Amino acid sequence: LAFSYIPGVKEWFDAKEGSIKRVIMGALLVVIAVIIYGLSCAGVLSYIDCTKEGVIKLIEIVIAALIANQSAYLLTAPKHNDAAG
Repeated sequence: LAFSYIPGVKEWFDAKEGSIKRVIMGALLVVIAVIIYGLSCAGVLSYIDCTKEGVIKLIEIVIAALIANQSAYLLTAPKHNDAAG
């Protein structure tokens, strides 16, 4: 949603090519997942178990989030009316 509606962020993101947009979104999701895992293992958060099973579950969640993220962006990005401008 930030890439769709926050001024400055939206314009920066809109200027990127489609494949670069997908890489940015995917990389952010993976980075956030790694941070959550690290904080969970450090005892700061308790979202993911710091075990092999926890890592497998996190990978499943990241894959689902990657799929959902692409769909959410396509559904929420404001549409531009080329005929009007």
